[in-house]
Amino acid sequence: VQVAESGGGLVPPGGSLKLSCAAPDANFRYYNMAWYRQAPGQERNLVARIDVERTITYADSVKGRFTLSRDDAKRIVYLQMNNLRIEDTAVYYCNADNEYLQGANYWGPGTQVTVSS
Repeated sequence: VQVAESGGGLVPPGGSLKLSCAAPDANFRYYNMAWYRQAPGQERNLVARIDVERTITYADSVKGRFTLSRDDAKRIVYLQMNNLRIEDTAVYYCNADNEYLQGANYWGPGTQVTVSS
């Protein structure tokens, strides 16, 4: 499965961006989908995750500002990011993990999000 992110860019503090992640697999609905981010010199950390039951979890640092959703018909997940902060600057990676097939775990190449004035 080729996972591909889009929507990154440069925004000022307080701005918004909407990231998209396409995973064109016929079994998309069986994938747990997640966004991670990695800032320079730091570990890759979970931002938000939506499972096959549509249960969503968020990192504490983004709760109330980011919204994750999925469209199984389009095979896309979206991450709406509002009220962005400088500390949100990172490369954002999409991950697709098949709930029913062990080892079927895929990463996209990442998209850069920079929050700066």
